[in-house]
Amino acid sequence: MAALGSQRRLLGSLNCTPPATLPLMLSPNRTGPQCLEVSIPNGLFLSLGLVSLVENVLVVAAIAKNRNLHSPMYYFICCLAVSDLLVSVSNVLETVVMLLLEAGALAPRAAVVQQLDNVIDVLICSSMVSSLCFLGAIAVDRYISIFYALRYHSIVTLSRAWRIIAAIWVASILSSMLFITYYNHTVVLLCLIGFFIAMLALMAILYIHMLARACQHARGIARLQKRQRPIHQGFGFKGAATLTILLGVFFLCWGPFFLHLLLIVLCPQHPTCGCIFKNFNLFLALINCNAIVDPLIYAFRSQELRKTLQEV
Repeated sequence: MAALGSQRRLLGSLNCTPPATLPLMLSPNRTGPQCLEVSIPNGLFLSLGLVSLVENVLVVAAIAKNRNLHSPMYYFICCLAVSDLLVSVSNVLETVVMLLLEAGALAPRAAVVQQLDNVIDVLICSSMVSSLCFLGAIAVDRYISIFYALRYHSIVTLSRAWRIIAAIWVASILSSMLFITYYNHTVVLLCLIGFFIAMLALMAILYIHMLARACQHARGIARLQKRQRPIHQGFGFKGAATLTILLGVFFLCWGPFFLHLLLIVLCPQHPTCGCIFKNFNLFLALINCNAIVDPLIYAFRSQELRKTLQEV
């Protein structure tokens, strides 16, 4: 996916340009204002990838071990962990290769590095697309469990869940190959941006509707107990905070990357947009942070899963 930036991170290591070591620096721009550029050291990429790797491996191991977690909901969470795991592995692999190239331990053959970069880009792109898809699948699954509780097990069956999972993985791999092959085409970038907006809108609509139903249910309980105001306010605040965390983390981690893609379409030559392009590695680091946060939001909050993790 780095191919969608101003330059590829891996191929950039062949230019023999020493990496910046300062965390924050002003990059001069002769044709426009000074650029605020956040430098992300390779060591930070490696650290984020390893932390995410450990977290998501634990989630997959816990779900595989505990038969009580063998349900469609946890299968979607497991696939989300696998997607985030692939994001971590891809970035760790890319960072290690870059470090080896910079240290001179790996022969800098442009053709080999180009092929390796293409493979890593396809892997990163497919894992990102599948991660967004499974976030949407988890939202839909929770929505059905609330609004169609009595019919949930007949609607979300194991066979349907497996078909959805297979379809997401196949679509993610095929689309990533097309995206990487034609990444310099405006239509491809617009499709990626539209996909992100659709996932954001889907999650926002479903979770807001679920929060409204939960608040309505809390008001009904409060009326029965004749303590309407304290219960409703407390529950509403907790639900709003949870919703803010869910959507806020999603937008904060993924939004800058897709803003980068949008600016490539709208103003590829503008100096101000060029300043944003310089922070492409920061946007990739935020996606790595999302792979760290996802298990905390969707997996580790489950008491059954935490109990299994202790056994693991």
